[in-house]
Amino acid sequence: MASEWFKLSEPAEYVLLIQMARVLASRFWKAYGALFDAIPNSHPHIRAVILSSALPKIWTAGLDLYDPNLGTQLAPATTDPFRKGAELREFIVAFQHAIAAPERCPVPVIAAVHGLCIGLGIDVISACDIRYTADDAAFSIKVHIGLAADIGSLAYVPKITGNQSLIREFALSARMFNAAEAEKAGLVSRVVSGSGEGVVKAALETAKVIASKSPVAVQSTKHILLHSRDHSVADNLAYTATYNSLALQTQDLAECFRAVKAKQQPTFGDVRKKAGAKL
Repeated sequence: MASEWFKLSEPAEYVLLIQMARVLASRFWKAYGALFDAIPNSHPHIRAVILSSALPKIWTAGLDLYDPNLGTQLAPATTDPFRKGAELREFIVAFQHAIAAPERCPVPVIAAVHGLCIGLGIDVISACDIRYTADDAAFSIKVHIGLAADIGSLAYVPKITGNQSLIREFALSARMFNAAEAEKAGLVSRVVSGSGEGVVKAALETAKVIASKSPVAVQSTKHILLHSRDHSVADNLAYTATYNSLALQTQDLAECFRAVKAKQQPTFGDVRKKAGAKL
């Protein structure tokens, strides 16, 4: 699954580290979506994912505006504007689907940010479950290219954060904001001293804790939290009751009871049993 776009490794048991290695061109986001969508089958033993950057000073500077494929796609209509619009809508929806792939990934995804995280970078981290940042990070929701952000920022960020005024300031002005402001707004949950290495280390410690838990419980929790975000309390309670009527039959529950009584650490099997692909 490693490629020119990503470096993959397993720094701890059940934990997959994905490092972005190139600028975000159109070929990147197609490979990005495919990578995350493949994880349940390619790496069935993985229980937590960390998303970071292999670049020393930049997490991502956003979409590559010099990408020739992007330029061709966004060229003005030369025929029927409706047909061009239908083509562009298909392009945008596919782009959105790819960048939202961490949300579809059944295991938790932790974004470990350092350096610049600009434009599309906000879309990318917004679809992750947990966001940590190094204190050297700088963020910006871009509007000054003449278009509202359409890949995820404006859909996710207002639901993620608790400070609507501050987020609207960031989005409408496109000004840079630092790690402390990102934490204040609720965009990230932890600021780590140092740069990329330090924030990945912090993310790894959290990932290892998550990976030690029942994968049935963790994956169910992620799924139900996402449902809760987009539904009423009553709808979510009803959904959870139905969902857990299946999940309560898991072997993980019995294993947890056994381990508590025996004063041992529980051991859990993979949710999927297919053989994983090599890195």
